[in-house]
Amino acid sequence: MINGTRPADRGTWVKVVQIVPGILEEASGTSHSVPALCQALANKEIDLELHVNNGYKPGGASYKFYAHGCWNWPPRLDWSPKMRRAAREAAQGADILHSHGLWNMANIYSGWAVKKTHCRLVISPRGTLSYHAMNLSRWKKAIIYHLWQRKVLNNAACFHATSQAEYEAIRQMGLRAPVALIPNGTDVPDIGPRFSGKRKRMRRLLFLGRITPIKKIDSLLKAWLAIQEQHPDWELHITGVDDRGHESQMKMLAKQLGVKRVTFTGPVYGKDKTRAFLEADIFVLPSCSENFGMAVAEALAHGVPAIVTKGAPWEGIETNDCGWWIDIGVEPLIECLKQVFRQTLESLPKRGANGRKWMERDYSWSMVGDRMLMTYNWLLHGGAVPKWVLLE
Repeated sequence: MINGTRPADRGTWVKVVQIVPGILEEASGTSHSVPALCQALANKEIDLELHVNNGYKPGGASYKFYAHGCWNWPPRLDWSPKMRRAAREAAQGADILHSHGLWNMANIYSGWAVKKTHCRLVISPRGTLSYHAMNLSRWKKAIIYHLWQRKVLNNAACFHATSQAEYEAIRQMGLRAPVALIPNGTDVPDIGPRFSGKRKRMRRLLFLGRITPIKKIDSLLKAWLAIQEQHPDWELHITGVDDRGHESQMKMLAKQLGVKRVTFTGPVYGKDKTRAFLEADIFVLPSCSENFGMAVAEALAHGVPAIVTKGAPWEGIETNDCGWWIDIGVEPLIECLKQVFRQTLESLPKRGANGRKWMERDYSWSMVGDRMLMTYNWLLHGGAVPKWVLLE
């Protein structure tokens, strides 16, 4: 594309540029969901590039990947002249520029890059507009918003929300562009029977995710304290990446409370992560706020029933009989754990099997890729509005 003019022979062929600030932690958050979306789209045989400030090309990726580096001051803003230049050049020949996240210069560059081109800007907030996220470093976000982010948001051709709650957060910001409501996908692994023969170990409750205040691990520890004596055949594993020293705070709290049979395992990846899910009887996510909750989908895909608070958009675990969707707080978690721990050993795998079937049916990455590509084509060529695109 030269001076905003699209080549005449392009037809309905689509070139897509994806931008995310970084891919730094294997299979965690956007570091998993964005590359997985890229691969799902690349499998549709479209021309696709992924640009990041920092990170690595995921194994098996068949799309083009570029890491540009950045300055780490001011913290989390990530100035990158190379990323700015690359985004501008990429947008000149692209149909869609899809930016993931907000409040980072990589996302600002995305909005600048599409100016005076025919490239359409799609923005996935990825949880950055939730109430709790907006109140973290609020003054910094206010400055970024008034300087740059507001104009970028108002210039979006379309937003992508992974949940109803995120759609509502977009509208509460006063943003009126169409919103494609498409969940994250999940990989459904090929696994055999979860348990065979006589059980030789304790039953296990698993938390797996970033160890950060918003996940409310403190509530989990307090709930565990209330039931640990009545259920000595259960243990709790807290697994994940430490966020700015919060893990040490939670270890100290566990010691102060006097909780028993609690293990902080650190982060796990690849086969170790799969093993963590396969060795769990129940997954728990006690968060006060989640945009999607990728670990919930992963647990269900591995056949593990889940306890999830209403801070995450997973009411479907009850309608699909694969877990419990409960109020936020210590007391609701205590009552739920009491109920769950009375379940027979056979009933939990049945719920897990229900969750696995649900993931296979409604959350495959192939389905997500199909819907995203149809959304892109609708933005470019018009026609009937896809049923998952909300105009109001």
